[in-house]
Amino acid sequence: MSHATSPSHDWRTRLRDEWLLLSFAGLTLVLALLDPRPLADYRGWLQLPTLAGLLGLLVTIQGIRDSGLVQHAAAALVRRTHSLRSLGLLLVASAAVLSMVLTNDVSLFLIVPLTVAIGGASNLPVARMVVLEALAVNAGSTLSPIGNPQNLLLWQHAHQPFLHFVGSMLPAATIMFVLLLALTFCWLPRERVELAPERGDDQPIAAGLGTLSLAALLTMVLLLEYDLALFGALGVFALFALLARPSLARVDWLLLLTFAAIFLGLGHFAELPWVKSCLDHLDFSHPPVAYLSGILASQLISNVPATVLLLDRVHDSGLLAVAVNVGGFGLAIGSLANLIALRLAKLPHGLRLLHLVSIPFLLVCAPLVYGVWWWLG
Repeated sequence: MSHATSPSHDWRTRLRDEWLLLSFAGLTLVLALLDPRPLADYRGWLQLPTLAGLLGLLVTIQGIRDSGLVQHAAAALVRRTHSLRSLGLLLVASAAVLSMVLTNDVSLFLIVPLTVAIGGASNLPVARMVVLEALAVNAGSTLSPIGNPQNLLLWQHAHQPFLHFVGSMLPAATIMFVLLLALTFCWLPRERVELAPERGDDQPIAAGLGTLSLAALLTMVLLLEYDLALFGALGVFALFALLARPSLARVDWLLLLTFAAIFLGLGHFAELPWVKSCLDHLDFSHPPVAYLSGILASQLISNVPATVLLLDRVHDSGLLAVAVNVGGFGLAIGSLANLIALRLAKLPHGLRLLHLVSIPFLLVCAPLVYGVWWWLG
């Protein structure tokens, strides 16, 4: 006899799934009680433009998923590849290249749903691929001044020419990408791609919803480039509320709340007096100190807040850029792109798998990158 799941069990499961949201909401509350700050500080930590951009991307990608376009694209790609390894290398390379132009977060919103759809239509190991794609966007975005928020901040702060920044990051990005390709080649099986009995391209395409969602996505990316994320998010939300309300209802709103809690908690933590006091005792004029500080700070508070924290302390902006990009590997919090990838794929035990790969990747990558930087410098 089957028994219905009790409401208390549902709540316990939901709370366990949202442990990251609860942890950072708790941190935010504790810090607010122990170290009260004016409301303006919280508005700054909340990073409303970033949250608005995330909202617009979540809505548009949900519309594309619901239209069936992703499933058809996945099936077409599967038919044109011969082995899981070649398919995996193609997806990893695509994620890295896209992240140079569209930023690491936007690239994941495009690649991860496609990967999940391919996994549903074939024997592709989705969990491994999503972990590799999280590493790929961190590696690829390292090369570009517009590839991720920390690079954009440092590029504008240093007032460097575009190609000069690219040249300074090329050695680090090359090492990351070579290591990533080696990991992908060794970790993915050589066996042939096998189509599942129920193919993804059997789902009918909702052409109207697909056209609306693609147009909204392109518009959102364009507005992000011109720092008009809030305007774009409001427009996308209104459009879907009028024309595609079912898709709006399926958006992962808790992901948005999780990032708001992370921004508030980590932003406040970085501003604590004792944290700043500890930093005052470090000599950032020594390259090893600056490099290790950027990596360790990224592991504690993520690489974008770490960049803000160290921006006026580390005078070599090139070394700081290398350090915080390397710091995107390791713990999942090192780069918020890691958390986005895991959440988009909804992987069971995804965090554990990411750490099993990403922490050794950091331990190998960090000394290699610093060694090459020191040799070339």
